[in-house]
Amino acid sequence: MFRAKRTLAAVMALQFAAMASFAIAQDTKESVNRETSKPVFRGGIVFKAYCGLCHGERGDGMGRAAKLYAELHLTITPHPPEYYEKIIRQGGLAVGGSAYMPPWQAELSDEQIGDVIAYLTVVGDTVRRGEVVYKTNCVLCHGIHGDGKGRAASLFHPPPVDLTRSDKDDEYKAAIIRLGGVEMGRSSGMPPWEERLSDVEIHDLLNLEGQRRGTKL
Repeated sequence: MFRAKRTLAAVMALQFAAMASFAIAQDTKESVNRETSKPVFRGGIVFKAYCGLCHGERGDGMGRAAKLYAELHLTITPHPPEYYEKIIRQGGLAVGGSAYMPPWQAELSDEQIGDVIAYLTVVGDTVRRGEVVYKTNCVLCHGIHGDGKGRAASLFHPPPVDLTRSDKDDEYKAAIIRLGGVEMGRSSGMPPWEERLSDVEIHDLLNLEGQRRGTKL
């Protein structure tokens, strides 16, 4: 009887230690806020809302509205931050460009303008774009480092997948991102993202994960 109680106590101690370890490893409010408040991540949100329609999600000038301005060169090319700030604030005419590029200083705050300028430094890089998509959509569950230790992870049973250990291929990952966990026979805690994330954003996410594994598309 005494041995059984001692064994039970040992098992409970191990379980408690495992739970404590998870809690310690879990992202903190401060770490998440510190990460997601970086200008480049906030800038990705601004770019998607205001700029992507014309300039395209990759900054390649292939946005949905680009066909309306077929004679214009809408690709975002490298320039100093001062140039970007001037054209965003004052519009295309201020830098000798097109009048179709409107001034945004009356609509965007100083912080938003600074943020989108930061994002323009990575808009042509699929992995960096993928990091922006991840940090603005996935981090609360899957964690800052993709290890399943997000702040909301403890609310789900089973917990979010540790992406750093995933053995699924890109086709499977794209499907579960688009369709969600239920459609793939997995947890209902993974929602479908096909109405929120574009094909480009999903592709960028896969390239971010691919870089972590050394298998970028």
